Amino acid sequence: MAPASPTVARWELVLRLRELREQRGFDSATFAKRVGFTAANWSHVEKGRRVLTGKTIGPVLELLEVDAEERAELLALLEASKQRGWWAKSAALIGPELQRLYGMESGAQSIRSYDSLVVPGLLQTEDYARALISADVMIRPVQVEQLVAIRMRRQERLRDSDPIELTAVIGEGTLLQQTGGPKVLYGQLEHLAALIAELDTIEVRVIPFAATAGAVLGGSSFHLIDFEGEQLPTFGWAESTVFGGAVDDPEMVRDLSFAYVRALEQSLDRAESLALISRYAGV
Repeated sequence: MAPASPTVARWELVLRLRELREQRGFDSATFAKRVGFTAANWSHVEKGRRVLTGKTIGPVLELLEVDAEERAELLALLEASKQRGWWAKSAALIGPELQRLYGMESGAQSIRSYDSLVVPGLLQTEDYARALISADVMIRPVQVEQLVAIRMRRQERLRDSDPIELTAVIGEGTLLQQTGGPKVLYGQLEHLAALIAELDTIEVRVIPFAATAGAVLGGSSFHLIDFEGEQLPTFGWAESTVFGGAVDDPEMVRDLSFAYVRALEQSLDRAESLALISRYAGV
């Protein structure tokens, strides 16, 4: 079972409350008034921007006529959502959106990712991460080492008691792009090859230059995070040069899932990808 994550608990709680409200036939504004919220404040609750308390959730559960078993589950989620994940300690540095991503990663069962020109953060070496982070003009030099440490902290999910399953699709150009210079790149490729060989929970698939539709997704980067609980849908995250954020529209998450399948179809299999990475690494 994946580790408990307050971010995931809060997300599941608000999704289930919203589903129950809709099943009971309440529109958001009417429901908010009946349980003592303004329409705006209840909207913040359902979007996960405001946290319920033991006192404020009581009228909500009463109006929704939740039975004893489900009531206990929802109250347990509320209690779990109040905990502080390790990422909360860096709130001033990484902001709410990245806190949400790291919280989702922490409680995930599996991740599917696509990156055209960089190794995904969960698989980066310190030197490779430092090269990428220090090149970002929006990041102050004094913040670089703190952000590198956060990136390394995220990677603990790869080796914990119930390791996350990661399937990463990358372009062959990633294996040639001189991020940080030749020494840093070769160290990264050696690390990548070693991880793939050691952990069967990690799969890296390379889209070769020879793939006839290899550029179909261009320079995009996105991640699809899945959970053990049946109540939770896939969480989507997309990045560009100046934007990184959650994809909350279910249809867009579905489209990203289709795009991921297309990328996977263009990639080499596990053994072929490992062989290519090892060749570029000279190992």
